[in-house]
Amino acid sequence: MVRSSDAVKRSRPYNSAGRQERARQNRERVLRAAEEQFLSDGYAETAIASIAAAADVSVDMIYKTFGGKPGLIRAIFARALEGEGPVRAEQRSDRLQAEETDPRKIIAGWSRFTTELAPRGSPIVLLVRNGAASYPELRALLAEIDRSRLRRMRTNARRLHDAGHLRPGISVNAAADVMWTYSSPELYELLVLRRGMTLQRYGRFVADAMTAALL
Repeated sequence: MVRSSDAVKRSRPYNSAGRQERARQNRERVLRAAEEQFLSDGYAETAIASIAAAADVSVDMIYKTFGGKPGLIRAIFARALEGEGPVRAEQRSDRLQAEETDPRKIIAGWSRFTTELAPRGSPIVLLVRNGAASYPELRALLAEIDRSRLRRMRTNARRLHDAGHLRPGISVNAAADVMWTYSSPELYELLVLRRGMTLQRYGRFVADAMTAALL
């Protein structure tokens, strides 16, 4: 004889895929709400309770998942770096460098990634930068973001060097500094947000400047 509890267990199997999808949707709603409020209201004025209400989740869920406002900003920025489409921008960049032999086309590809990612990530970094003087947690996050981007630029520079593309006298570190500068949120702020340069023109500017400095 089958016990009723066993029958219930068989008729209602645990749906882990459904639970994971709900968690993903909740997380995405939280990040969208948090990004909107951080960029419109600023770091100090944005409250976790307000984000929770907008995303229709509990405050406890946000703290458990992200650990507070710095964790939310870190997650928003990480999502911005993924870029558009199903394949992360970093993976597409790696594939470009593995398959392309013309360094000018590689740099042109980097400039396209810059125009794709800058409108997504730069406002977040600028928010962190503007709050870093007042909030130690943002100062630490800004340093973390800077280090991560510099590591990536050194990897790119090393690949150009190993392929023999860098012009004489340009070291890997010097090339990384060039790429770190031309991919910076501050340059996007100066040229696009303040000077009103179009993204297309901004991309050409970045490509031409890096090509002239590196090759």
